[in-house]
Amino acid sequence: MPNFISRSCILIGIALKDARSERAREERLNLTIRLRGHHLLCLLGFRGMGYSEAYAANMANVYNRLKDEPDTAVTIVQGPDDLCACFPIGVEPHCENESVTELDGNVLRKLGLHVGLDMPWTDVIERVRGGVEPEDIHTLCHTCQWRSYGVCEAGVRTIKSGQWLPALPDNR
Repeated sequence: MPNFISRSCILIGIALKDARSERAREERLNLTIRLRGHHLLCLLGFRGMGYSEAYAANMANVYNRLKDEPDTAVTIVQGPDDLCACFPIGVEPHCENESVTELDGNVLRKLGLHVGLDMPWTDVIERVRGGVEPEDIHTLCHTCQWRSYGVCEAGVRTIKSGQWLPALPDNR
């Protein structure tokens, strides 16, 4: 099992759940979130859905951290990232499929970014505001099973309008 799985699912979750403790706050501030290309746009459209409860909870932790701490450092990675870390066991993982790698490349080219780049989340948002239109999701993410929900287009539209990441819906 790769190290990033426990790092992402456990450390990010603990740091966010125990945000009042100084130790947890320091760990959170020093924790760079590793994201692959297409997840830069997925996060904009995230509204609580996911491949499993654990996957959605992990994504919510990352989303809320980026929403609440917009200067959080992000590292662009090739292949599985901190969101892929909680992909459900027993389901055929697509994190290393060629179609997903193609999505990553599409998004990175559109944003003018590359693997290995470290930047604050606010810089990612500025790249989206300046270079992505909601309609671009149809071509950038043409193979994505989540595209038909329209949440990513809505997320890009929100960012383009000058707004920030909205609070997640209460899906209890």
